[in-house]
Amino acid sequence: MKIILYIGHHKVGSTALQAYFARNTLSLLKKGILYPAVESEGLSHLLAQATGIHKEPKLACMNLREPHNALAFRMLADRAKTPAKAKTPAWHGHLPQTSDMLAAIQHQINVFEPHTVIICSEVLSNFGNGHDDLIAALRAPFPEAEFEIYCALRRPDEYLASWFGQRLRFGHKPAALDQGTALKDTKSIHFDYHKMIAPWVAAFPDSSLHLRSYDAILAAGGSVQDFTAQVGCTFPMGLSRKGPSNRGLSRAAFEVQRRANQDLPRNQAQALLQFLLRGDTNLTPWTNSDVELFGVELRHKLYEAFAPIDAYLGTLIGQDGFFPDLEWMRRPCLIPLHDAHAKLLQTLSQVDLPNPELTTFVQALIGEKSTQNAPETQP
Repeated sequence: MKIILYIGHHKVGSTALQAYFARNTLSLLKKGILYPAVESEGLSHLLAQATGIHKEPKLACMNLREPHNALAFRMLADRAKTPAKAKTPAWHGHLPQTSDMLAAIQHQINVFEPHTVIICSEVLSNFGNGHDDLIAALRAPFPEAEFEIYCALRRPDEYLASWFGQRLRFGHKPAALDQGTALKDTKSIHFDYHKMIAPWVAAFPDSSLHLRSYDAILAAGGSVQDFTAQVGCTFPMGLSRKGPSNRGLSRAAFEVQRRANQDLPRNQAQALLQFLLRGDTNLTPWTNSDVELFGVELRHKLYEAFAPIDAYLGTLIGQDGFFPDLEWMRRPCLIPLHDAHAKLLQTLSQVDLPNPELTTFVQALIGEKSTQNAPETQP
């Protein structure tokens, strides 16, 4: 039996891939490919499909679509040193203990006798941050299995921008990327891909490693197309690939939403976020690739910090480096965030926002910028 581990990274198409597996779980199982559930809610949804009660999989159920995120979150929570970090995300509901979830996978293997098991979770990337024991715990129940590892990586400046937008969507209140957050993130798995991947390489020294760049994944047609083409498993033809994917926040809106998270009540900040997610393509004339979030000096610092990491990644695939366009990290985008922010504020001042409080908030931000841009007067 082979176990294929998709270990991330974040922001590289994992949601679409998980939706593909969840939508086609029963069809894959008939061909000997198991995308296992890990707890009772996901199993109940699969049973409803198998009996015909559900004509389509309910992909809004996170424990059906992303069961192995639930497993990874549970494993991380079990090792947490503080009560705050010992919680699992609310969208997964009450979760069993790690031992019960791993036992659920083993029971499905025993019953269905698949030739391939797929465990797919971007949250597994967090195991590289000093959680070697969790990697060992994930492998331990399957001592006779052959393993393959698939890992998708995005050029770090693009990744940091996308991850920052994700944090804003979660309601976090970070400093701006060019005001300390980007450099702080260089110490984490969200930049230090050596830290992320090395423990997996060490734990599975004889396993096939598929290290893929996000650009190569897009060129292949997306995460589903690339994964199914790269790994050592033959997938059935004609399976449905439609399903949800995460819609990101426009980078021109980052500063507006960042301030909303800091200055507004949670419900108001979320109301603005949903408005921006629904209409952000009509609110700014620029694409994400137009908007500069770092500045030249910071870009050079990020490049210098990442160069040895890129060299390490290259050794894993037998090349001098991993990202062929790494030099582009040094090059700023066309539109400074300051200008994109100002343009978006003016647009927001002319549209109908969800409530008067948000209109007042936007006007206050415009007033701040007017004060900042006012010429100094001589005494």
